[in-house]
Amino acid sequence: MLQQPAFGRRLKKLRTDRGWSQTALAGDGMSTGYLSRLESGARQPTARAVGYLAERLGLEPADFEEPTGGSLADVLSLAVSAGGERTAEALSTALAADGDGAPALRWQALWRLAEDLRIQGDHVGEREHLEQLVRLGDQVGLPALRVRGLTRLARCLRSLGEIAGALEAAGSADRLARADGLGVDDRANVLLALVSVEAEASRLPDARVHADELTALVAGRTDTLWAEAMWTAAAVRLRQGDHAVAEEYLEQALERFSAREDLVLWLRLRLACGRLHLQKVPADPAAAERCASAAESAIALVGTPGLRQELTALKADLAFLTRRYEDARVLLGELALEAPRMTYRDQVRLDILRHQLRVLSGDDGGVQGLRALAEQAQADANMDLAAEIWRLLADALTQLQEGPPRGAL
Repeated sequence: MLQQPAFGRRLKKLRTDRGWSQTALAGDGMSTGYLSRLESGARQPTARAVGYLAERLGLEPADFEEPTGGSLADVLSLAVSAGGERTAEALSTALAADGDGAPALRWQALWRLAEDLRIQGDHVGEREHLEQLVRLGDQVGLPALRVRGLTRLARCLRSLGEIAGALEAAGSADRLARADGLGVDDRANVLLALVSVEAEASRLPDARVHADELTALVAGRTDTLWAEAMWTAAAVRLRQGDHAVAEEYLEQALERFSAREDLVLWLRLRLACGRLHLQKVPADPAAAERCASAAESAIALVGTPGLRQELTALKADLAFLTRRYEDARVLLGELALEAPRMTYRDQVRLDILRHQLRVLSGDDGGVQGLRALAEQAQADANMDLAAEIWRLLADALTQLQEGPPRGAL
């Protein structure tokens, strides 16, 4: 038997989804006052009323039953202590059925769903949820929720390579956080987003100032927020060419941050450190190999598609640097078989590597491919990445003049 208030919620959603007023749905066979009391849950529906409303809406009486899994509040409560695809699916279903629910409750559901997608590396899906979440944050009016939504959106847009939008979102979050005097954690999370986006946009002086502010803000901690701050500050120093300080920051994070705090972050720190050892001058492939091996031992425990792809990409870069070109091609071939679950920058890195291998094999199309990637990065306002590709293009042209090294073919 259909029970209130679930019936009323479902009835109202079905009516509003069609754009009908209560008067239009009630028609000649029911008063609008009675319909209003049904929707509010004040009256229990009779079989006759259910049959009449189903006929008016072109449905079956069973369509008034609330989707499996219960109300949004119920499903969200369960999601706090559970996880996995089935929980996310139930939460999505409940959210879709609760179009007129409390904005704060819907905000929490969208936050949880966006986080699940971020972990899986589905940044396109994450953005859809975060854009809704930002709009809801404006409705709720709580400064902390508005700042958190904008912060997460900025980080997501950065992952997608949409630097202009990311700068706008991060800048708005920073202004709001300072104006409303939010706490240390919120301010630190804003700075994490702001620094990473400024670095991508080649605004390195600004990124350095904000990175120093960030590390001072979390000094004395060893938690997740501190580890991310050290990683972010290291990335800025690396792009400024200060490899020694970048390595020092990451080494501190590797030594003091426990896997018990966050195994995914622990793993990603090792991948980041491995990449640093490949980028510093001179490169240290042996140290990068140790980082990759440590990450591989943990990947079975938290092996999301995105993390597995990050590890494979690191191994491909390592193979290229050590002139194991065929190994690099095999690893790139493995990645090509899967839907990408990586950031825009990491996907571009893979394309760079593919074109570098083409150059080494004497294919002029590799040079054209690198040039196209650099021009696209510039068009996307990703100036730091564009500068890196132009440098690699110059190296590729030099290699063409000198001829491929031994083992390149």
